[in-house]
Amino acid sequence: MLKVAVVGVGAMGRNHARIFAEMPQTHLAAVADLDAEAAAQVARTYKAEAYADFEEMLTIERPDVVSVAVPTRLHRPVAVAALEAGSHVFVEKPLALSVTDGQAILDAARRTGRKLAVGHIERFNPAVVELKRLLDEGQLGRMFQLRSRRVGPFPPRVEDVGVVFDLATHEVNILEYLTQARITSLYAETQREIHAAHEDLLSGVLKFSNGAVGVLDINWLTPKKFRELTIIGERGMFVVNYLTQELQFFENSSASNGQWEGLTALMGVSEGRVVKYELKRKEPLRAELEAFISAVVEDHTPLIDGAEGLRAVLLAEKIIESGRTHQIIRLT
Repeated sequence: MLKVAVVGVGAMGRNHARIFAEMPQTHLAAVADLDAEAAAQVARTYKAEAYADFEEMLTIERPDVVSVAVPTRLHRPVAVAALEAGSHVFVEKPLALSVTDGQAILDAARRTGRKLAVGHIERFNPAVVELKRLLDEGQLGRMFQLRSRRVGPFPPRVEDVGVVFDLATHEVNILEYLTQARITSLYAETQREIHAAHEDLLSGVLKFSNGAVGVLDINWLTPKKFRELTIIGERGMFVVNYLTQELQFFENSSASNGQWEGLTALMGVSEGRVVKYELKRKEPLRAELEAFISAVVEDHTPLIDGAEGLRAVLLAEKIIESGRTHQIIRLT
């Protein structure tokens, strides 16, 4: 059984502690947080040890696995210290506050030979898992456009990053994963309306190496929370609702009737069947942490490893740069 510690017991860290305490392969040995009372409360709930100093915790407990759920600005020092203490490390998304910090975490993982995974939780959403399977089977045909809508009210808990690092990193990672293509250029408009220091609105356009176009609609200014992904292609349109874990396919009957080849502009696209997939709902965080523990036990690369987490950080930096300069950014 693996000995696990969680550093940071805010909203997300508490869930990490709960899941690790329940998993048969893990023993939640300790939690650490600068808020000593918060750490003590979680520790009491799951019969773990509480620490205000995470470095003291690493020295005394020597955990096999450390889950990092602290504010983004602290990811580098906490993750590097845990790796150098000999622990395998899971870091909540985004990997780091900058590419430089993220690379330092990757370097520590390679130097120590420890596993490093990054918490891009939507990759474990049952609707996304099924969508990926269907796309790989060719059900959509060639992709034309991917549109991500991730909007909702302002979250007071997020202070050290804006919507690009907090929310857009979800989408750029998912879109490159689903398309199996790299983003080759991007353009973004960003604004700060109510956040004290960072952007809280993003409208962006992405171009992929396979020719598809991506559209990002992301903000902390919408009174109602929406988490949606739409993909349009030759044979129709997939729609994902991340929140309800629903996946639907709206068929292009022209394509299903074999009329797509040689279609003229006048023939266009016609409405066909609507298919709603029956999916077994699962808590994505549990699936994500179970997958990481499996990677540690079975000694294989995590699904979202450090390199992939670093790619999302790079894209976030480029989006912010484009929003600041109002220029198209081209990526090699």
